[in-house]
Amino acid sequence: MQFGSIIAMLLIGAIAGWLSGKLMKGRGFGLIGNIIVGIVGAFLAGLIFPALGFSVGGGVIASIFHATLGAVILLFLIGLIKRA
Repeated sequence: MQFGSIIAMLLIGAIAGWLSGKLMKGRGFGLIGNIIVGIVGAFLAGLIFPALGFSVGGGVIASIFHATLGAVILLFLIGLIKRA
């Protein structure tokens, strides 16, 4: 993995984590936590969505959308675990 792709992954993860924190009404974890949630959410979405037949296309906007959906799912699951 090249340095530029790592920076792009972190930026997309940060944006997706921030968006998911806003969508889930303040369930974010700060800047570093949001980056981690965004990256893990993108990985989670990359596993789940193709199995369901869901595709959003390519490009940066599609990557942010994909990662945000995965991060929202991840934040929802974390919220369920915290309540239990």
